[in-house]
Amino acid sequence: MTGAAPTDTPTHPVLEQVLARVVERSSEGRRVYLERIRNAAIIGPARGQLGCANLAHGFAAALPDDKTALRKSRRPNLAIVSAYNDMLSAHQPFETYPAQLKAAAAKAGAIAQFAGGVPAMCDGVTQGRDGMQLSLFSRDVIAMSAAIALSHDMFDGALMLGVCDKIVPGLLIGALSFGQLPTVFVPAGPMTSGIPNGEKSRVRQLFAEGKVGREELLEAEAASYHSAGTCTFYGTANSNQLLMEVLGLHLPGASFVNPGTPLRAALTDAAAQRAAAITWAGDEFTPIGEIVDEKAVLNACIALLATGGSTNHTMHLVAIAAAAGITLTWDDLSDLSAVVPQLARIYPNGSADVNHYQAAGGLAFTIRTLLDHGLLFEDVLTIAGPGLRRYTAEPRLVDGELAWVDGPETSLDLDVLRPVDAPFAADGGLRILRGNLGTSVIKTSAVAPEHRVVTAPARVFDDQADLLLAFQDGHLHGDMVAVVRYQGPRANGMPELHKLTPVLSSLQDKGHRVAIVTDGRMSGASGKVPAAIHMTPEAADGGPISLVRDGDLITVDGDTGTVTWHVDGAELPLREPTGRALSDAEWVGTGRDLFSMFRHHVGTADTGASVFATPSPITARPTRTATLVEENA
Repeated sequence: MTGAAPTDTPTHPVLEQVLARVVERSSEGRRVYLERIRNAAIIGPARGQLGCANLAHGFAAALPDDKTALRKSRRPNLAIVSAYNDMLSAHQPFETYPAQLKAAAAKAGAIAQFAGGVPAMCDGVTQGRDGMQLSLFSRDVIAMSAAIALSHDMFDGALMLGVCDKIVPGLLIGALSFGQLPTVFVPAGPMTSGIPNGEKSRVRQLFAEGKVGREELLEAEAASYHSAGTCTFYGTANSNQLLMEVLGLHLPGASFVNPGTPLRAALTDAAAQRAAAITWAGDEFTPIGEIVDEKAVLNACIALLATGGSTNHTMHLVAIAAAAGITLTWDDLSDLSAVVPQLARIYPNGSADVNHYQAAGGLAFTIRTLLDHGLLFEDVLTIAGPGLRRYTAEPRLVDGELAWVDGPETSLDLDVLRPVDAPFAADGGLRILRGNLGTSVIKTSAVAPEHRVVTAPARVFDDQADLLLAFQDGHLHGDMVAVVRYQGPRANGMPELHKLTPVLSSLQDKGHRVAIVTDGRMSGASGKVPAAIHMTPEAADGGPISLVRDGDLITVDGDTGTVTWHVDGAELPLREPTGRALSDAEWVGTGRDLFSMFRHHVGTADTGASVFATPSPITARPTRTATLVEENA
């Protein structure tokens, strides 16, 4: 693949400063990781080291031509790992991908085998239900499932099929545990646009206020989520797609092409062909563990900030980085946010959806303007070849053939997408809040400036259902800071609290000063109400949030990056925690009892909310080479 020539634009000094400290902080972990994956890389088919019985099991069910090729180890073999199910609209298109990828791989002189499926749950379906308490934990289950799929030593590369919330981060963490394998992520694209997001939000709020019934609400929701493809608002799923492209793991321009189109089909074919080209069999050997380095991780952070992406990635990016031996912190994200301007307004940060963003110039323009102003690291590896400038190109069908053309040099809709020198806001709209309640994250990009600072009495709840009930019974009025606690990873798996947004928005619209402080998560749905989320230490860990009582005065200040609990320090030793996390005996049903181990071992939100420990160093095996990448550079 060819790409635009690099420029000599200097990198912003803050980016260089953050990079330097990430590299220093990660030096030992990254060294160990690279040593491990380089020792695991081999020249020639991975299955060449299998015994005869092992290999015979691996090709027993293959088609005759594939069986011959696998037996003789003449062609690279690609693992297909898929999160397909037809209950998730975003993943339904993957049903036909394995056969298509196998055919495309064959044309490229490779073989592809379906290596395994991973679970894929939908936060939209489980919202407010007990099943949502498994959502965050599913990320690490997906990572482990992907690792099992790749564990057979049959594969020379991988194709990862996933789109939604915890699924792509899980697939990437799993893939990074096999960092010696070239790996291409294959998206399915967003559904076409339904009713305007503002109308959907309006009906949700009317329902919360009791002014429309369930039938009207369901009609609006069905008109919004109406077909195969990713939901079109800019939540975690579409943030995933943007990040995979900026990390260089998608083909350029692949993220936001609608399913069921000729261009989508051509890009899927090209993904298999590219995966074959970057294995040992070609001259561009590019393992995923070499792509996802410190610069690539920071590029992902910057793109997330510039577009107002999901706050879930303040955890996922930390966990992804750790899987590659890199230590990323919330401070890194916060410092980047201070110099990365807000370039996009996509719902819930605006009225446009991702299709409108794509039409306005999309990622090609976003990457171009950030690169042109020194706000991305250009000198990175990607599956398309060296250099992020390649991702300023857009895919097109020219006489029926896939080609890449220069992307737009200007935004086609300044209400949706802007250049760096004329942004919507000077910062990325993500801040770390610190104070005597702990450390939390706030997404200010969707919050009007006049609502970003709130001082009000606390109203304390240990479950979002209790807050909703209090609202329905007319018990919520006046200024307030809703404190919703025991919603962290160790309390109940950290379910998303989407249902709170319409209620809190309704109170704010009535002229009340309203904010929320929670050790739970709200993702892109935190919306127009200031939300101090992911509070750590969480209540279940004995964090100060467990001591808050109704009436305590709290200030949430999104401008200064502080959250202040106005309580007399002499009183604190006299206070006992109120409320509690669910016990193992209570945390049952909907499969939750199977995940008690996760609750007991999960890390904190600021360290990625992961159950995985840092891998220990290993001894190099003499049959492997530690210099394979350098030799093929």
